[in-house]
Amino acid sequence: MSRTTVTRSTKLGPEERAAALDVLSSKELDVLVIGGGIVGAGAALDAATRGLRVGMVEARDWASGTSSRSSKLVHGGIRYLEQLDFRLVREALIERGLLLQRIAPHLVKPVRFLYPLTKPVFERLYVGAGMLLYDLFSYTGGRPPGVPHHRHLTKRQLQRAIPSLRHDAFRGGLAYYDAQVDDARYVANLARTASFYGAHVASRVRVEGFLKVGERVVGVTAKDRETGETFEIRARQVVNATGVWTDDTQAMVGERGQFKVRASKGVHLVVPRDRFQSKLGVLLRTEKSVLFVIPWGRHWLIGTTDTDWNLDKAHPAATAADIDYLLEHVNRILTVPLTRDDVEGVFAGLRPLLAGESEETSKLSREHIVAHSVPGLVVVAGGKWTTYRIMAKDAIDEAVAALDGKYSESITEDVALLGAEGYRAAWNKRSKLARAFGVHRVRIEHLLNRYGVMTDELLDLIRERPELQEPLPGADDYLAAEVVYAASHEGALHLDDVLARRTRISIEAWDRGVSAAPVAAALMGETLGWDQDRIDSEVEHYLRRVDAERASQLQPDDASADRVRLEAPEV
Repeated sequence: MSRTTVTRSTKLGPEERAAALDVLSSKELDVLVIGGGIVGAGAALDAATRGLRVGMVEARDWASGTSSRSSKLVHGGIRYLEQLDFRLVREALIERGLLLQRIAPHLVKPVRFLYPLTKPVFERLYVGAGMLLYDLFSYTGGRPPGVPHHRHLTKRQLQRAIPSLRHDAFRGGLAYYDAQVDDARYVANLARTASFYGAHVASRVRVEGFLKVGERVVGVTAKDRETGETFEIRARQVVNATGVWTDDTQAMVGERGQFKVRASKGVHLVVPRDRFQSKLGVLLRTEKSVLFVIPWGRHWLIGTTDTDWNLDKAHPAATAADIDYLLEHVNRILTVPLTRDDVEGVFAGLRPLLAGESEETSKLSREHIVAHSVPGLVVVAGGKWTTYRIMAKDAIDEAVAALDGKYSESITEDVALLGAEGYRAAWNKRSKLARAFGVHRVRIEHLLNRYGVMTDELLDLIRERPELQEPLPGADDYLAAEVVYAASHEGALHLDDVLARRTRISIEAWDRGVSAAPVAAALMGETLGWDQDRIDSEVEHYLRRVDAERASQLQPDDASADRVRLEAPEV
């Protein structure tokens, strides 16, 4: 096909969704991916860039499950070194370098942490040796890791770096680097990039069953949750990338499965950056696992817990006990303790762990598994957010092996996400951009770190409609233009998609987005053609979600928190 006949859009709006649904319902695919989290979106991009005809469907919004509720870290996993899982650590660190430098430098950023020491000489030698390994593992093919090496800190240096640290908390420490990412924004960008390369992707499409010829899976029955329409999607290979829902999806095909995926709940708190003074994040050892204090813009993220969860998978609920556990552990090292009044936001997510012999979720495997469980159906499960690209590659390798004909190897190691190409040059021109558009330089930096070179598209919106440069009520970090852009270009179909995932207003604003909701809904309504009743309904659903989450966080245990959280209906 000649190059001039190929038209590729960077948009992933309502028109693109409609076009994708048309193809999904009318043509046989090479590969259909079920699940629009980090692994599913990665698999769709991997397949599309190999030249396959690929589709991806997600029952809710992109990243609405586990992939938007992580610790927002792209890291090798210091604690896996202690478990001698060197292969997993090295693999993750190589992926960290790729994301930082090549695939998404606009979204993935270095972050500096303290590994504290509580014992004299031996601990420093032991941890220092581990940190040296951590640095060495991050090199690949002569390419530097993209972050500085670790360094040792004396107790005095530690006090200068973290003035809010209790004087007797630690004897010293090591400063090391990992990376962080807005996980939900990354996944939405990944789905959009897959669409750009030819994948037919649609959110709010739920798979309700599998099509079979004999024992072979040949597609699925699906329901468009926006219209209620049911249709069939036919595919030569189907990939199950549904994370904590893996067992439920496998059950639809009548397959008992050679492994189980167990859900572990992790809760994080969001507190203002000024509540304690520190130039770096902190890694704390707990009796069960590790706890991070992570710099996050004008906030800190504190997490995470690690407890078994057997209730509603779509809306895991944080309890009062979870919040108290996190506050208790972080307060052990602070001169001025944090209280519940300091907590701006709370979010809970579920890790999809491969169930083994261990009864403790913190001991279950973070390795991933790919299996051709029945003919025509590949399942991928487990793993870490950081290694999503490897998981996606392995899943598509398995699917391709069952297809007739020759197909390319994975090339995603060299495929940058939309907004990445030219990002550093755009960053160097940020002052010039700010003057040209009459927007403060800090605003330009904010946009560049969320949209990369696609910031130009938002600035064009602002040029056409200057009122869109106004910040949203109660959420000064975010502009009205970002709401319009989320609906027109990023696949946001509901108010919740914008306030909880395209932005992080639902966890960063003191009122959790209540004051921003009516303004954001009106902006979405203009873009998506909603009438006033629909706008009001979206706002009402969002406010009920906030009320239910707040109420669940006062409950003493999982069962009561789950019951209260589910009082807010699904959009």
